[in-house]
Amino acid sequence: MARKKRITKKEMKAHVDAIVRILNETYTTEYKCYLNHENAWQLLIATMLSAQCTDARVNQVTEKLFQKYRSIEDFANADLKELERDIYSTGFYKNKAKNIIGCCRKLLTKFHGEVPSSIEELTSLDGVGRKTANVIRGNIFHEPSVVVDTHVKRISKKLGLTKSDDPVKIEQELMALLPKEQWILYNIQIITHGRQVCVARHPKCDICTLKEICPSCELPIEEKSTEK
Repeated sequence: MARKKRITKKEMKAHVDAIVRILNETYTTEYKCYLNHENAWQLLIATMLSAQCTDARVNQVTEKLFQKYRSIEDFANADLKELERDIYSTGFYKNKAKNIIGCCRKLLTKFHGEVPSSIEELTSLDGVGRKTANVIRGNIFHEPSVVVDTHVKRISKKLGLTKSDDPVKIEQELMALLPKEQWILYNIQIITHGRQVCVARHPKCDICTLKEICPSCELPIEEKSTEK
């Protein structure tokens, strides 16, 4: 039987401190972006393509895509149907192609061909939400930010850090709980953890380094309490 435990406000700081310590020990504090890119606009487009798509697939697509379209101008002037074919395998290709062209046109007309750094300016671009904006802010401009993707949302709930399903609320709650220097790292670490250990359908609680403090650990209580 899985252990379900309510974490009180009084216990929360110690709980968060333990999570941060274990994540840093397990996954290091190295900043790593899983989307291949050479500059800000490439990461922006790669992140837009990553919606409902694996990073591995996006990297396969962008390897050829960024050889064909070598600048913001190339994407802004792209033929819609041709770009749809180029990114077809990432899914939702019609909306993604339309948004990429619209985004790049706005970068040229409104931001002089430069990717902006503020959350307000980034989210004013076609197809760019807070998640994409925070990826850019964290990886390009090194602005502390919390990126709430499916892994962060799911595992943060499992760890008792949020009860919400709203990404914006989760972002605000995590920013309030986590040390500012951990905001970017938390996303990187949790993505790795979600892919390798806390897999959505079959979490590997037996090898999880967070199992002793995770309220949602699916190991039997007896097994958890006797392990050292």
